[in-house]
Amino acid sequence: MHSVHLAVLMTSHDRRARTLSALRALEEQRGLPAGTTFGVHLVDTGSTDGTPEAVRLRHPAVEVMSVGADVPHNQALRIASRNSRSGGGGGGPLGGAPGGPTHSWTHQLWLDNRVELFPDAVANLLRTAAAAGTGTVVVGAVRNAYGDTVYSGRRGRSLVLVEPGEHRPEPCDTYDGRVVLVPRAVYDLVGDPDKVFRHRMGDYDHGCRARRAGVTVFVAPGHAGECVGGPDAQGSREPGIGVREALRRVTSVQELPLHPWWVYCLRHTWPWAPYLMLSPYARTAARATLGRLRG
Repeated sequence: MHSVHLAVLMTSHDRRARTLSALRALEEQRGLPAGTTFGVHLVDTGSTDGTPEAVRLRHPAVEVMSVGADVPHNQALRIASRNSRSGGGGGGPLGGAPGGPTHSWTHQLWLDNRVELFPDAVANLLRTAAAAGTGTVVVGAVRNAYGDTVYSGRRGRSLVLVEPGEHRPEPCDTYDGRVVLVPRAVYDLVGDPDKVFRHRMGDYDHGCRARRAGVTVFVAPGHAGECVGGPDAQGSREPGIGVREALRRVTSVQELPLHPWWVYCLRHTWPWAPYLMLSPYARTAARATLGRLRG
């Protein structure tokens, strides 16, 4: 087997403990092909809890870039990808490829810093990718503390969550961007997540563009890891807020801002794009109205 070098793309914002746990789990991967190396590229978006300093202290081989708190997730991921192509990072378990620049990577691994990988996760992803071929994206399903799948591949226009099989990979149409293995051949074809999606939807759009380009996508057997910590803030679903506040939240950069959502619908859901464009905002308004009436 050819040598494998993974460019691991991560972002962080005020998640010091989670980020360190994610890096520790990555460092403890086992069953990897001989000579496998990692180059970790972390972009921190204005943390005030000491995340960058803690990572540099405990994992000095990790390349850490600090940017402003106004840089949203998808843009930070694009910066991490750019850094992986321009060099940087050192030796060691989570450093660059021995004897070569980090832009010689064979795969990118998108890794959310809330995910603690299981010890054989990366080996399982690589094994699935090798069996499927170089033009295949492999998604790692993520479960919560109760064993329920919370992130995985997605199917159809309604983005139904795909449960991982026990022994065989499951096909899907796109993916949540928590644990995603992108081979170099696919990257050269599809590129980075589109900059029009500043925070969310960049992963779904990337998967849809990959499928349109003829790339196959599979969810690897079993779960790749566990999502630690509590759930995200309720946002527009918070009980008791009014319609105006609910709509303000749902159209914010953290949820479904109007222009990026329209671009996504237009690209991937035509001729149902106008209906699908309006439906989440209508549901949000109806939910807030009913919540106020019941309250």
